[in-house]
Amino acid sequence: MRYVVFGATGQLGSFVIDSLKKEVPAESILALGRNEDALSDLAAKGVTVGKIDYKTPTTVSGVLKAGDRVLLISSSEVGQRFPQHSTVIQAAKDAGVAGIVYTSLTSATTSKSVLASEHKATEELLAEAGIPFTVLRNNWYTENHIQDFQQAVATGAISNNYGSGKIASAPRKDYAEAAAKVLATSDFSGEVFELGGDSAWDYAEFAATVGEVLGKSVDYTEIGDEEQQSLLEGFGLDQGTAGFVTALGTGIREGALDLVTGDLSKILGRATETLKESLQGWA
Repeated sequence: MRYVVFGATGQLGSFVIDSLKKEVPAESILALGRNEDALSDLAAKGVTVGKIDYKTPTTVSGVLKAGDRVLLISSSEVGQRFPQHSTVIQAAKDAGVAGIVYTSLTSATTSKSVLASEHKATEELLAEAGIPFTVLRNNWYTENHIQDFQQAVATGAISNNYGSGKIASAPRKDYAEAAAKVLATSDFSGEVFELGGDSAWDYAEFAATVGEVLGKSVDYTEIGDEEQQSLLEGFGLDQGTAGFVTALGTGIREGALDLVTGDLSKILGRATETLKESLQGWA
C-alpha cells in the first residue's frame, strides 16, 4: 500500500508528511511536488519523493499505481486549480487507485467566495470520474492573519472590510493532521467533512485577543470595499490583485467562513487550537 501526497512541498503538505509518518510507515509514503529543495528536505525524513509539475501532465500520468491511496492537496495557483486537479484525477482514474482525499474549501458547492468555483468544479469532477473519494473542506488557516497580527504589534490598530463576519479558522498543522488520519483510514465512501475551528471569531474579537496577548490596546476599524481596494493599491498591489483580496474580505463579511461543525476536532480526537493559542505562538 502506497500513500501518495500531491502538493507535499507546500506549507500544508510538509505538515501532512510529518503527521502521516505517525500513521503509516515512512517507506510507504510518496511525496510529490515541484520544489526540489523541499523535496530534498522530505527525502531526509525517510519518505520517497518525486518531482512533478502540473503544467506538464506527462510528469503526473506515470506516477500512480493501482491501489494507491492519494491525497490531492489543492493547488496554490488560483485560476489554474481546476485544470491542474483534473490532470491528477485523470491519472488516478487511469491507474485504478484505491481512492482520493481532496482538500477543498468550506461549503464549496454553495459558497459565494471567489475561491469556491474551482473547488466546486473539482468535487463535481471527482464524482463524475467514478473514483472512490473523500472530501475535506478546509476553512481558513489562522496563519492567514499573521500580517494583521504584525500590524497590530507595530501600530496598535487593524482595519479591513471583514466587518462582523466570523471565521472558523484553525492552524495548518490541525488540518494537516486530519488529512493524514483520513488518508490512512478512509473508506472513500464519498463522505464530505466540513473542517474548521471549534469556534468562529470576528475581527473585533481578533483585535481584542491580540491586545490580550500583547498586553496593550488594539483597535479594529471596519472599512468599506472601495476603501479596502484603494488601500491595497496604495500598498503596491495591482488593481486585479487588490480587487481579488477585497472580494475575499467581502465574502468573509457575508459569512463565507463562519461554519462551525466540529468535524475537525472529531477527526483529531482533540480540540482544535484556539485563536489565542495561535497568537501566543506568534508573539
